[in-house]
Amino acid sequence: MRMTVNGEARDTEVRTLAALWAAETAHLEPPSRRGFAIALNGEVVRAAHWDDTIIDEGDRVEIIRAVAGG
Repeated sequence: MRMTVNGEARDTEVRTLAALWAAETAHLEPPSRRGFAIALNGEVVRAAHWDDTIIDEGDRVEIIRAVAGG
């Protein structure tokens, strides 16, 4: 399935926002949803709904991580 993730075209087999988030953040230790936000086609999806939010062909997903600093 083809979609856009953070502005880049991607082919993926994942079907939920939670699975996509896990794939995109697998390099982080420890994995935690804390500090992340996800927008699907321009609409923010609450973390409580990532597990049951289905992604489809052509969707646009933005995964945003809050970082402290200044």
